[in-house]
Amino acid sequence: MKRGHRDPIGFGPAARGLLDALRTGRNLRIQVAIGALALLAALALDAPLVPVVIAAVIVLSLEVTNTAIEAVVDLVSPDPHPLARRAKDAAAGAVLLAAAGAVVVGLLTLLPPLAARLAGPTGGPS
Repeated sequence: MKRGHRDPIGFGPAARGLLDALRTGRNLRIQVAIGALALLAALALDAPLVPVVIAAVIVLSLEVTNTAIEAVVDLVSPDPHPLARRAKDAAAGAVLLAAAGAVVVGLLTLLPPLAARLAGPTGGPS
């Protein structure tokens, strides 16, 4: 960090990293769209938002981490190497686990209010 720089927390580099990951990461853009749809569904169904937000943030954070790991591996190992492949595969596997968990959270959070809405009003005829 340069002397006199007024960003002690590091928001500038963090914002640059996120914007770069969004610009270059097709999977991240897809995951942002899916997360936004899940949040909109939760809002529309009056479902709890917290589990959906937490699941989405975990998936997005791991995808950005995966992008960073891939960049570092490509830098230090420009030629194919079994350890480079293992590192990339493990990072991608972490994203897959989080995405699968987010689907479960989404189903458990959104299906009950959706089923109730589709069933219509209860309590018999008015």
